[in-house]
Amino acid sequence: MANSNAGHPHGGHRKRLKDRFLREGLAGFEKHNMLELLLFYAIPQRDTNPIAHALIKRFGSLSGVFSASVDELCQVDGVSEHTAALLKLVPEIYRASLRETLPTERYDSLNKIGELLVRYYTGVTVETVYLVLLDNSYRLLDVVKVGEGSVNRVRLETRKLVEYCLRPNVSMVVLAHNHPNGSATPSADDIATTAEIANVLRSVNVEFLEHLLVAGNRYEPLLSKTEGVFWQRGKTSAFYEK
Repeated sequence: MANSNAGHPHGGHRKRLKDRFLREGLAGFEKHNMLELLLFYAIPQRDTNPIAHALIKRFGSLSGVFSASVDELCQVDGVSEHTAALLKLVPEIYRASLRETLPTERYDSLNKIGELLVRYYTGVTVETVYLVLLDNSYRLLDVVKVGEGSVNRVRLETRKLVEYCLRPNVSMVVLAHNHPNGSATPSADDIATTAEIANVLRSVNVEFLEHLLVAGNRYEPLLSKTEGVFWQRGKTSAFYEK
């Protein structure tokens, strides 16, 4: 069988890097070497080391590279739309794999919902809103993205939110949004949005269990802190106590 690296000016280096990864994993790899190896699969006929260095220099870190937009990535010399698609695909597949391993138990406590949502926000670098849909036995029906914005702003359409809440078998919901900067302190807008959503969902007879602010591995409940909203634990008191 012919050697796939035959005649390639960087073939020997590529093989050594691949073999090293297969033997040792990524232990000892510099950030640019990790990217260099990944870029082999999108750029077959060019030295990817300078491109990897340029990506790290431009975006500051691996997470910065993977969270950059396609347009931003394509501004780096040597990065085509094809290459940018690969770089965007990696974190998306990783997040999908985290969600795939979610337990099928009842999400009947704040802690279970919080741990679920931390997985959804892993690696997400823009403010994003998710809605968790539950039936009347706290079984998970779906987790849907209902808004996305910049690193500090998101537009949430209440009409779209209500449409999801009126799906068959939906009885209870949990709203969540993240602070990509890692701060778990709610803003005035966070509190105002919580009050608005609480009033809207009460009008369509859907139980609003909580609005969680997710920051890294932490989550902060906002509903009980919102003044002027009719809120009582009632039958859902166990949700907070487990």
